[in-house]
Amino acid sequence: MLDYPRLALLCALPWLLLASAPRRPAQPAAQPLAPRRAPRDLSRCADFDRVYSGVVSLSTENIYSFNYTSQPGQVNAVRVHVSSSSENLDFPVLVVVRQQKGVLSWQVPLLFQGLNQRSYSYQEVSRTLCPSEATNKTGPLEQLIFVDVASMAPQGAQYKLLVTKIKHFQLRTNVAFHFTASPSQPQYFLYKFPKDVDSVIIKVVSEMAYPCSIVSIQNIMCPVYDLDHNVEFNGVYQSMTKKAAITLQKKDFPGEQFFVVFVIKPEDYACGGSFFIQEKENQTWNLQRTKNLKVTIVPSIKGSVYVKSILLSFLIFFSFYLGCLLVAFVHYVRFQRKSIDGRFCSSDGSGNMAMSHPIAATTPEGSNYGAIDESSSSPGRQVSSSDGGQPCQSDTDSSVEESDFDTMPDIESDKNIIRTKMFLYLSDLSRKDRRIVSKKYKIYFWNIITIAVFYALPVIQLVITYQTVVNVTGNQDICYYNFLCAHPLGVLSAFNNILSNLGHVLLGFLFLLIVLRRDILHRRALEAKDIFAMEYGIPKHFGLFYAMGIALMMEGVLSACYHVCPNYSNFQFDTSFMYMIAGLCMLKLYQTRHPDINASAYSAYASFAVVITLTVLGVVFGKNDVWFWLIFSAIHILASLALSTQIYYMGRFKIDLGIFRRATMVVYTDCIQQCSRPLYMDRMVLLIIGNLVNWSFALFGLIYQPRDFASYMLGIFICNLLLYLAFYIIMKVRVGARGWAVPGALHQAAGSALPVSPLTLQLRSLEKVLPIPLFCIVATAVVWSAALYFFFQNLSSWEGSPAESREKNRECILLDFFDDHDIWHFLSATALFFSFLVLLTLDDDRDMVRRDQIPVF
Repeated sequence: MLDYPRLALLCALPWLLLASAPRRPAQPAAQPLAPRRAPRDLSRCADFDRVYSGVVSLSTENIYSFNYTSQPGQVNAVRVHVSSSSENLDFPVLVVVRQQKGVLSWQVPLLFQGLNQRSYSYQEVSRTLCPSEATNKTGPLEQLIFVDVASMAPQGAQYKLLVTKIKHFQLRTNVAFHFTASPSQPQYFLYKFPKDVDSVIIKVVSEMAYPCSIVSIQNIMCPVYDLDHNVEFNGVYQSMTKKAAITLQKKDFPGEQFFVVFVIKPEDYACGGSFFIQEKENQTWNLQRTKNLKVTIVPSIKGSVYVKSILLSFLIFFSFYLGCLLVAFVHYVRFQRKSIDGRFCSSDGSGNMAMSHPIAATTPEGSNYGAIDESSSSPGRQVSSSDGGQPCQSDTDSSVEESDFDTMPDIESDKNIIRTKMFLYLSDLSRKDRRIVSKKYKIYFWNIITIAVFYALPVIQLVITYQTVVNVTGNQDICYYNFLCAHPLGVLSAFNNILSNLGHVLLGFLFLLIVLRRDILHRRALEAKDIFAMEYGIPKHFGLFYAMGIALMMEGVLSACYHVCPNYSNFQFDTSFMYMIAGLCMLKLYQTRHPDINASAYSAYASFAVVITLTVLGVVFGKNDVWFWLIFSAIHILASLALSTQIYYMGRFKIDLGIFRRATMVVYTDCIQQCSRPLYMDRMVLLIIGNLVNWSFALFGLIYQPRDFASYMLGIFICNLLLYLAFYIIMKVRVGARGWAVPGALHQAAGSALPVSPLTLQLRSLEKVLPIPLFCIVATAVVWSAALYFFFQNLSSWEGSPAESREKNRECILLDFFDDHDIWHFLSATALFFSFLVLLTLDDDRDMVRRDQIPVF
């Protein structure tokens, strides 16, 4: 209740001071009086919720005094509303508000500056004054506010003044509050942390996307920065169209309270809106730039949820370790039983089983390269040319070089004869010394470790800098998080997006352990001179598998780095090793039945470097530049044709300046002069489908020019990998179902036809998919399907503005901690792990089959 005698005394105080002031002596009449300003109107007591109107000019100034009492524990906020009918920017109405702890001033019309020197004026301005809170120590505080209205206009300027007390200034937890704001009428409110709440999420929604707005969180201090030109000076802020969400922790605010500030931008460019060309120099925008908002403050998750989420993440992926241990134990028991029973035998290709002696079986003369020597009598000696005809030696023999074998002229001629046969067998393409080939593929492993170290260290340093900038400046538009499910931990703003990449690292390490176990067992078999390890099954080279495991682990590391601060400029961190994983898988799949002619590590990684370079150029120039898409599409189509040629002719088609002449001759002789059936029909079908897919990608990119070029490039790699894997599995099943028939009437060798038995030799290599690879194939398909579902649930997108990205934000869906994209991380890591196991185990059924009976496709 107001103290009326005291209020009357305060109102009469200026008149008493004026009456008691000493009078000045009169000036001599001879001197002209200097022009001086008329006495200003003295301050007068004013009431809240009452409209005062008047005219101010160069000679007139009005002062209004408002008085109220603040009780302890009660926060009273006052809002001053001033409007003027004058549009004269040269002589605006000047408003100065004096309080106990500060001064606030503005002009009417209020002027905002936009891009390209655009200006926007507002004739109605409302500002909230910084509140003062009484405490138990001070007791009730009497607050006095002076509002000074003036103008330098010679003819005077009209105005209206309204001062009100804000009834709902303090926001409450879990209670939605609706209000309206405009550029000249910003709003801010107070929030105090409850005692049992350590973290909150401020959620702001609006039904309209524009006008663009700013949501700012500022500590309790005066003045409050609530205009477009200064709202970014203090605190944490976001731009907003329809959604905004900011997570705050109590420990970051010493007073356990803060202001939530809402500012409407005079232009929409900051939120991704179009530029507006105004017809006049200055206009009034009050009706056009008003936005209805709803703010809700809800408690965030507690610390126990962090612990549960971390433990669950580890338990899920450690269960894979337990599963692999169980499978290994079962295999060990079965191996021991077979050893006791002595049931080690091999398939001779006709479905019969024979002992593991080097068999003196009849083989087609057209496939005798790399076949087992029929005169061999010792089951422990390596005699086939598939290992160079040399005794088994250590893989670390530094004297072994590929040039010792591969550069001899007669061998080069021999390659041309073998690799251009109509029917190829694995023995034809596994003729190099095993030690040489193993060393060649180990380079993949060591090179990818070097690449990972040199690539990851600058990335880690950069994202730490990004996170530091976000924490220091408070600008949350730098990073494109899912702010509705971004749980901070320490300096990290979205710890859940980083934790969800744990699966890539753990499963990548598990895959390395599985490969290491197989490698050790294979080495022991070679040291024991086991004929099955040397002459049977798919040649075991583990270098590419090791590289795939490292790539999977690095994908997890770099994806976590990207999610420290996801944005337009560092998206390639998340995709670089995905390109390498897809490329390495294709290389491994091709190496399985072409061990001698696969690409070298240097060529492969150089190709990956070119791909990543093109990706960076696409991210920078691929938005609206047609010339880039023309060049990229041409490169894509030419690269597809060149690679197809190499695959079709098994590397025997030279790519040099004479390639166009040779290609023209082939087309003329085989297609125009005489339309003949392709010599390698299966390869031709695969390459035709592959080229159609890649040309479709090139045409799609040229027409639609997708903004997310990195994902577009990744889609090309994944589609090619899936196409090749499907072809490989179909061919394997086809061979197993129908057999692999080789007519033995004629055999081409050294360019001449050598007669053989008139009987047709029928060789059947019955292939099948064992239970473990079959389970992995099914699991891969199921998990990839589920993973892609969550991947396409776009929760953010750096293709647009940060405000537009936040429109896609969604709540957490697992443990109130993980969102859809985190589930994508979990499932994609699992799917990649099963995909790797498919490549590792797909041809285990060939381990007891001689290499001269394993067809190449």
